[in-house]
Amino acid sequence: MTHSTLSLSPQDLLWQAVSTGDEHAATSTVFDAFEHGLPAQEVLLELIAPVQRRVGEEWAANRLTVAQEHAASAINDRAIAALSHRTAGAAGTGAAGKGRVVVACVDGEWHGLPARLLSEVLKLRGWTVDHLGAQVTTDHLIEHIHQTGPDLVALSSSIATRLPTAHAAITAVQATGTPVLVGGAAFGRHGQYAALLGADAWAPDAKAAADRLDRGPLKRPAQAHQPIDDLPHLDDQEYTMVARTKSRLVRTVMAGLEDRFPALRAYTPAQRGHTAEDIAHITDFLAAALYTDDPELFTTFLTWTAEILTARGVPARSLIPALDILGEELKDFPRATGMLAQATDRLARPHRGRLAREQA
Repeated sequence: MTHSTLSLSPQDLLWQAVSTGDEHAATSTVFDAFEHGLPAQEVLLELIAPVQRRVGEEWAANRLTVAQEHAASAINDRAIAALSHRTAGAAGTGAAGKGRVVVACVDGEWHGLPARLLSEVLKLRGWTVDHLGAQVTTDHLIEHIHQTGPDLVALSSSIATRLPTAHAAITAVQATGTPVLVGGAAFGRHGQYAALLGADAWAPDAKAAADRLDRGPLKRPAQAHQPIDDLPHLDDQEYTMVARTKSRLVRTVMAGLEDRFPALRAYTPAQRGHTAEDIAHITDFLAAALYTDDPELFTTFLTWTAEILTARGVPARSLIPALDILGEELKDFPRATGMLAQATDRLARPHRGRLAREQA
């Protein structure tokens, strides 16, 4: 080990390992931290979790490829598994008999690491945990609940486009008489969508979730109800229509961009494919904003997308004609057109840095 390596912090060492695909070094760093006195929970939350956040940030800044981001995340996941084996049987793990928790990601949610961190923290706190992993269908989740009778279900989702699916899962789990705790970026910085969708509790991170459960059991859900009861604005069918016509909307926007953003004509097939994916994501987030009746959800996503495109050398101004075409296609949908107009206005404001300079 070199002198320069010895001078690095555990976070820097772990980052160096995962960003270069060195699983052995990553696991060694995690074990070293634990063996030198860092409690297992802190290894999970103060070492692995911050490095995983950095993985996402480096991808967003175009300093990691998608493949490198996937590899780094997989190495972190295996490091968590290795630490779990190392701490199995340690004081606190399974000893207190606090109850049984099912931890799962909602269907379509492939970011499984936050749920994995929660599972490990809960096990360290004395809970029996059934970790079901990423992309768990509601049917399979309900089947598992009937088989095991957990005290609660913890649902994780990182992407707001999964909120309608999360809502259906929350309602179905509560219909079994099981309370639901939710977490993850999808539910909003302050948990506002957790409350909107009727979850029994929300936590911003694994430690907060475990602390909440340590304070006492969640209240059993009230009488079963339908998701539409929570969101009466869905009566206008705007969400349903946008969600069902997504493929047509993407094709229409791609065709219209040929005239309104001529640079598209020179794109390679791969670049055109990425553009179509971006438009599909825009449509998905518009649908999620309609579902929650929150224009800011859509606007925040668009400003983030503009930053991502800029980091990748793609003119962020290309978003505005795409939004214009969507607005024309959805002209009979007042909530949708209002959200599109708000997002367009935010993107076009002259003080928005690089994007504004592109518009000049």
